[in-house]
Amino acid sequence: MPSVSVSRLSKSYTSIKALDNVSFEVQKGELFGIIGPDGAGKTTLFRLLTTLILPDSGSAVVEDFDVVKDYASVRRIIGYMPGKFSLYQDLTVEENLNFFATVFNTTVKENYHLIEDIYKHIEPFKTRRAGKLSGGMKQKLALSCALIHKPKVLFLDEPTTGVDPVSRKEFWEMLLKLKSQGITIIVSTPYMDEARLCDRIALMQNGKFLRIDSPENIIASYPQRLWSVIADNMHGLLNDLRSCPYVKSSFSFGASYHVTMVESATAAMLDEYLINKGYGNIDITEIKPTVEDCFMLMLKEDEQ
Repeated sequence: MPSVSVSRLSKSYTSIKALDNVSFEVQKGELFGIIGPDGAGKTTLFRLLTTLILPDSGSAVVEDFDVVKDYASVRRIIGYMPGKFSLYQDLTVEENLNFFATVFNTTVKENYHLIEDIYKHIEPFKTRRAGKLSGGMKQKLALSCALIHKPKVLFLDEPTTGVDPVSRKEFWEMLLKLKSQGITIIVSTPYMDEARLCDRIALMQNGKFLRIDSPENIIASYPQRLWSVIADNMHGLLNDLRSCPYVKSSFSFGASYHVTMVESATAAMLDEYLINKGYGNIDITEIKPTVEDCFMLMLKEDEQ
């Protein structure tokens, strides 16, 4: 039996279709990532699965409990970390943790082994008010509070948004440790680089799942050769690439542009085209695609 099973789930806010007929399953002990930009529907999906809002249609089951009919049972077995820091800002670190343990009729001592690796980073600040913590510390406290009652399923809605790179790395190391303890983890993120750390990912846009697969399979299925292009006038380069007859697609990727070309085109042909356009210091290098490249291709196909 899967840990989470979702069937044809939909939710609208007036004229906006936030979630559109979504179906998927997450296996027990799986680290499942939901990848997509802001407004894709990730938070709405999490609020439905954690019983905070009701669906317009469809169904969802968490550890054999229906999220509508058995909402009280679902709440006892899940941990939820919303995107916005939602602990009590005026309580100390220690007081927040004790409060959430009490809510679930347990103690910090009883389940300390679950949060030890996380809590040790913030224990020196246990008498500090939560509102005075840094972004990375707040994140660790929120995760500790979500884990203190030993949940079977952990829902994390964009937990690393606005957090420094070191804290992001530490957080994902913590998630991998939790996964090894058998906890099912569903995590959403706008950061494509985090997708590689998940067992499987769902690429989400406009309330729909475009594809569900392992990161490796998604990358391996990229159907075209991909090129990185840079030149001395990056500002005008993108428009010229998009108007080039050899170029099928091009988009910004960090300090370069990622480009696919028609089958008959070569890098030398593109280089000559850019020289004729007045560009210098041109570098065209074939590269391996990333999850973000695959996501951009799927978006383009979905729009057609």
